[in-house]
Amino acid sequence: MYLIAGSYERYIWGYKLNPKTSTLTQLFSYPAHTSPITAIAAASSVAASGSSDDTIQLYNISPSTSSSLSSIPMTSTITSLSFLTLPSLSFPTNLLSTTEDGFVSIFDTDPFVLLKSVKVHKKKVNDLAVHCSGKLALTVGGDECFAMVNLVRGRRSYCSRLPKEATIVEFNGFGDRFFMVSDDNVTVHQTEDAKLIQQLKSSKRLLCAAPGESGILFTGGEDRNITAWDTNSGQVAYCIENAHTSRVKGIVARKNGVTDDDPYLVASASSDGGIRVWDVRMAQKENPTPLADVNTKSRLTCLTGSSLKALKRPQVEKTDSDKEKMQQKKTKMQE
Repeated sequence: MYLIAGSYERYIWGYKLNPKTSTLTQLFSYPAHTSPITAIAAASSVAASGSSDDTIQLYNISPSTSSSLSSIPMTSTITSLSFLTLPSLSFPTNLLSTTEDGFVSIFDTDPFVLLKSVKVHKKKVNDLAVHCSGKLALTVGGDECFAMVNLVRGRRSYCSRLPKEATIVEFNGFGDRFFMVSDDNVTVHQTEDAKLIQQLKSSKRLLCAAPGESGILFTGGEDRNITAWDTNSGQVAYCIENAHTSRVKGIVARKNGVTDDDPYLVASASSDGGIRVWDVRMAQKENPTPLADVNTKSRLTCLTGSSLKALKRPQVEKTDSDKEKMQQKKTKMQE
């Protein structure tokens, strides 16, 4: 597993987990932006960070080094980033970004070009989740609305007002369910019709969430805990209490092969500067200790990760059929 964190001090941090020694080895650290980093994403050997300096930075990541690929100017503060990697490919085909001025931007990664920007919300977009099929994305915004974006046509296809502003939206690994977070409340919905399945209540405001396997949803926030919810029963499966000394700002869990190196690993980052890796099999013990721990001595704002196996896996060549489908997709977005 490798982990990348962004900080309020404009720095981006990269670490590699050594499974044999259970240690986090620093790969890189440098000031990537001119303002605090607000969003980060990674897939295979590529990563992206967004900031309140209205730019997206792209990086080529390897187990031993990193290099900046390019800088993309945007129109407003970046609020979320997400790569789309189709099951048949080993490298992401698209990057999606959201901004405070209500736009969702869709980029192609080969070559890296902007395909389309869509005005989805009247106020800022709080978060975005991309379905594993690559055909749609969900967004929640500061206008207290929930929206669906058709990624084939590149347009908003649905919008509905919520009872309360949601700050986080996530799909589970199979894409048949999605989750929305509003303050200390989590709602679980069916993707097909958005039917409410479960409602989960935390003790304090939630700041991050990450779907795991077997219906587990990990959450973290102002209570400084990492809570694993069983979304099938609506109950807490287990909880790592006092996982950090300050609020939890990011969680990375196994989803779509993110932590294929070990399915039992969960990573967390906190505004106290700490990045910790946990073995969830030890979570039911009293006062579990992290498998690995590092202190960046900065106020971390976000965390992402990817599998080391993804970095070693050879790239899948695009067939003529794949290239034709990608060209058709670009043409439809430009209509």
